[in-house]
Amino acid sequence: MNVAEHEAVAHATDDSGIASRFSRADLMALTKARLSLLVLVTTFFGFWLASGTGIAWMLLVHTLFGTALTAAASSVFNQIMEMDIDARMARTADRPLPARRLAPPLAFGIGWGLAALGIVHLGVKVNASAAMLAALTLLIYIFVYTPMKQASSLNTLVGAVAGAIPPVIGWVAAGGSFGIEALFLFGVLFFWQLPHFLAINWMYRDQYRNAGFVMWANRDDRGTLTAVLSLVFSICTTVWMALPCLFGFGNLVSLVGGTILGGVMIALAVRYGKTRSRIDARRLFFYTLIYLPLVLGLLAFTWIDKAS
Repeated sequence: MNVAEHEAVAHATDDSGIASRFSRADLMALTKARLSLLVLVTTFFGFWLASGTGIAWMLLVHTLFGTALTAAASSVFNQIMEMDIDARMARTADRPLPARRLAPPLAFGIGWGLAALGIVHLGVKVNASAAMLAALTLLIYIFVYTPMKQASSLNTLVGAVAGAIPPVIGWVAAGGSFGIEALFLFGVLFFWQLPHFLAINWMYRDQYRNAGFVMWANRDDRGTLTAVLSLVFSICTTVWMALPCLFGFGNLVSLVGGTILGGVMIALAVRYGKTRSRIDARRLFFYTLIYLPLVLGLLAFTWIDKAS
């Protein structure tokens, strides 16, 4: 963040003590700008693959704009619904809603405005399929995933479903069909998220548990369940990368490269399983951050190379 985002803002407060104005940094936090950036990257990736070597740039801009607004709306509604819980967690207590720098009704209005503009923009400027998928992502995130976080540890799987839809939005926005390629793109993001979030869950299990979230790691202080699931989903992530070669839209490079990248993730999951240490959980987490851009780049190279 730059200096301007950290500048103090003079807040006018109402009788409840909640600020009626908030800073640009608060807006970034409310819309989870970093998470939205990941959504845009994966949406672009799906659009690029469906386009081959001839990208329709203005269509891409409209796709990213509508998707970004919808993703931001999801984050706003999520924080409204979890405002009290966020206040109990050290890593989220300073968000604008629990810190009382922003009134919930104003946040609600921002969320609805972003959602309406994003979905309508996709429907008008892109196509109905992209708008439908964006709306579906929003609905799953708000009405299924968010309340499920306090009811069942399976919420991680539901959240991974919502997080795996953006590349498919990009795919259909560029004219791709709902076929095996779209399913493959969905699976890449779905399986990648699981080792990623398992590592986070385990490292911050005390905070999640104290806040009332029901996570896989809540009763897993020894790390046994986390280790098993991390290994299983790392294997699934690796095996999934064989699909392009099997169905004819990849090649040997994508198969070998995907196996190597996935093999490193499996090795780190095995290492964590042996030590059950926070250090090795962090290593697995940080590798997932490296894995995603590497595997997306590999797929883009092999996909475009095959199409050219």
